[in-house]
Amino acid sequence: MTLLALGINHKTAPVALREKVAFTPDSLVEALASLRKVDGVDESVIVSTCNRTELYVNTQHESATALLEWLSSFHHVEVDEIANNSYVLAADDAVKHIMRVASGLDSLILGEPQILGQVKQAFGDAKHSGMINTEFDKLFQHTFSVAKRVRSETEIGANAVSVAYAAVQLAKHIFAELPKRSVLLVGAGETIELVAQHLKEQGVSCLAVANRTISRAEALAETLDASVFTLSQVPEHLKDFDIVISSTASQLPLIGKGMVEKALKQRRNMPMFLVDLAVPRDIEAQVNELGDAYLYTVDDLQHIVQKNLQNREQAALEAEKLIEKQAGDYMSWKQSQQSIDLVRQYRQKGMEQRDDVVEKALAQLTEGKDAETVLSEMAYKLTNTLLHPTTLALREAAMHDDPALSRWLGQALSLSDTTSDIKK
Repeated sequence: MTLLALGINHKTAPVALREKVAFTPDSLVEALASLRKVDGVDESVIVSTCNRTELYVNTQHESATALLEWLSSFHHVEVDEIANNSYVLAADDAVKHIMRVASGLDSLILGEPQILGQVKQAFGDAKHSGMINTEFDKLFQHTFSVAKRVRSETEIGANAVSVAYAAVQLAKHIFAELPKRSVLLVGAGETIELVAQHLKEQGVSCLAVANRTISRAEALAETLDASVFTLSQVPEHLKDFDIVISSTASQLPLIGKGMVEKALKQRRNMPMFLVDLAVPRDIEAQVNELGDAYLYTVDDLQHIVQKNLQNREQAALEAEKLIEKQAGDYMSWKQSQQSIDLVRQYRQKGMEQRDDVVEKALAQLTEGKDAETVLSEMAYKLTNTLLHPTTLALREAAMHDDPALSRWLGQALSLSDTTSDIKK
């Protein structure tokens, strides 16, 4: 059996093609059942996210042609379009790849943690569909263990690499007990949604959303259990918040120095942390002149993100070494299993040959033939039958001048280390 990985991701294909070959949760069950029918496929897992579609298959074939044709047929996409924008990896390269994917080393955002959960889900779906046997169970369980080690033993996920995440991490450094702080989100777009998600993950529960369109704010607030008000109400509520994070499309600042100064007086100069993620700015730069106001702009956060990216790239080098070692461990296990299977088959064949010779000998004894002659003939036939394949292997090694194989065969058969005589 050969492990093959056929994939399309953000590095090899445009989003238009990635959309065509993506699997929805509803289509995945059908896809796994269909893939089971492909000739030679024994085990399979399908990983499908917004940035990648990958097939991991344990198959009798060394070529991915059948997989390409299946993917083309299932999604009604030309084979050449897939082939020209995909990659195929086999054996240990495929093992390293799935470990890199699960560890976030092959993601659009280096070290992002969500992919591990997505790979686990894909494995669970395949197992539920009956597409997992011993080998894939071992591979993916080992992969999950490696991904956890990468995250715990390196700094791959320790640093913020998006401005939304960086804003929350910065707030966490300024306020030791972030969950107890009140946060005002100004705006209700994608960036603020990401900020809100990170805040909830940090345990922040006192949230409010202010937006020009109240219905949009309500839609976001519903997922956060947050209060809502309009932009015009921000001045009267500003004093109630320790942290203000803003990202709107306004062409003019929404929060001025005077507004913040008044809020600070009402707060009796308790500090306020403000993050302006908007371009143009939502918060006047002069706010930074106030003693108890700490204002960070998107440019400030970009510097943090850039530095953190460099740190993650260094951590990725450490992770690659770990994966190299663990992939080697898995391949060693796989080879040992193949050796066990080979030995089992060899012993089984030997016993079948023994039984065949003994059966014929017993038949001859029943017919009244001389016992000594029957036993001698049986011993000769059995020895010849068992030694014939090994003799051919020794001659083959000698003919191809393969000293390593000759030495191994000699040791395995308890012969002398010197095997030059097999050439005679």
